[in-house]
Amino acid sequence: MATITKRESGKWQAKIRIGGNIRSATFRTKGEATSWANSLENEISAVRAGNTPNRTVGEMLEKYIIEELPKKRGERQDTLRMRRIQRDHLLADISLRDIQPSDIAEWRDRRLDKVSSASVLRELSTLSHSFTVAMKEWGWIRLNPCHAINKPDTAPPRTRRYTQDEIDRLLLACGYDHNEKPLTIQSRVGSALLFAFETGMRAGEIVGIKPEHIDIERRIVHLPKTKNGHPRDVPLSREAIRLLEQLDGIAAPGKPVFAISSGSLDALFRKARERAMIEGVRFHDSRAEGLTRLAKKLSPMELAKVSGHRDLRILLNTYYREDPASLADKLD
Repeated sequence: MATITKRESGKWQAKIRIGGNIRSATFRTKGEATSWANSLENEISAVRAGNTPNRTVGEMLEKYIIEELPKKRGERQDTLRMRRIQRDHLLADISLRDIQPSDIAEWRDRRLDKVSSASVLRELSTLSHSFTVAMKEWGWIRLNPCHAINKPDTAPPRTRRYTQDEIDRLLLACGYDHNEKPLTIQSRVGSALLFAFETGMRAGEIVGIKPEHIDIERRIVHLPKTKNGHPRDVPLSREAIRLLEQLDGIAAPGKPVFAISSGSLDALFRKARERAMIEGVRFHDSRAEGLTRLAKKLSPMELAKVSGHRDLRILLNTYYREDPASLADKLD
């Protein structure tokens, strides 16, 4: 049975004990709290009876967005992906009782007509996880329909590299000067670009660096949070240290040293790219450029420590791009 109580704030809290766990939520009125509790109790009864609750894919995604995505580092991007799927009513309006792998396959094909296979793979991964949570945690569905379809072909890795001429033009477009502090946000885009070349770090990692993460004496920057969820230490070249020292005093105390957000970095880089009249290059290509340069100095195991890759095959196939002719020279 649910317990409905009025809080000091004037709002109403509903609590339901499920096994050894308690689910609770707070509402503006007693009626809303009671309605939520009754709905949850009906779902629990249906699951215990072996029935799938009469919910749609869109309702499942809404619950997933609210309850699960806040736990993930990529919450913002994953939320945008799930909202796009919710707007596809050919999929979102299907009842979980009726969902079939063919419905997911048709959605996949509709998306492939509009976006790249890489984008569809990312959306499919998050969609599949939402079905897994609904199956294992909520008892809303018995099988994950995403597991029974073919995934889009993986696009080959990007091989786009920066030329020195492009780098010079981008730095000029950013207003970056090697001999002056990058006081403007636009000039710090140039600084971040050079820092990525030196470290192979991602844009989000770069803009998140705080003073306490930097150890100049040991020549490392500590990344407490990374894309794969594992912290790592990145060694710093003399040029990387110069770039960090050039930023000294620009950011407010305790704030990230580059004093720029990921969104601003991306937007301002695109503007600089347009001014420099360069096509086909992205800021994220700077990570690949940096890791390719480091691959000439470090072994695969050493590079994996720097980059955070947990699959050495990615490093070997993507960043160790030795020309066979140059390898032949090493044999003599």
